[in-house]
Amino acid sequence: MLVHSPKTEHHPGGESRLVPILPKLYPHLMAAYDEAQPGTEYVITRYHKSGLNLRTQLMRILAKTGIKPWPKLFQNLRSTRETELVDQWPEHVACAWLGNTRAVARKHYLQVTDEHFQQAAQKAAQYPAARSSNEQNVTPDKDLENAVLQLVAAECKSVHKPPMGGIGLEPTTSCVSSRRSSHLS
Repeated sequence: MLVHSPKTEHHPGGESRLVPILPKLYPHLMAAYDEAQPGTEYVITRYHKSGLNLRTQLMRILAKTGIKPWPKLFQNLRSTRETELVDQWPEHVACAWLGNTRAVARKHYLQVTDEHFQQAAQKAAQYPAARSSNEQNVTPDKDLENAVLQLVAAECKSVHKPPMGGIGLEPTTSCVSSRRSSHLS
């Protein structure tokens, strides 16, 4: 699918980009194509005119369906989709399809989802708890490695410095030092 991008057309190669029609979207586009009049240039014609306020139209659709609008309607839709794409495809691929850079995606769109936490918990449950050093299988190679590490550690000289004072590494300022002294007294 060819996507025209007036916002980035002033950048070399930014006037348009090719985007695959993903399986979730394909049946909807085909249904719209089948319903279109012969010779129709665009699949979606209702909102193709410039100057239309798409946010107002989306708010009306949400009101009709009883869905409560969320903050930053279009940015959050884009954020959700970019996060989903990055979960399935390399980041540079998702960025190329959505027409932004990795830096922009990371700063504005990519998010940590509940599903990420669920997947992490499921993966953690698949691994047995770490065994203590007494329970671990010790092989001759491990014995040799441990002996070498102990010899190397014995050669290291201890560098002991007295603990840091109450002021710390940063120079004091009148505001901090006066507060510190009033709390300490």
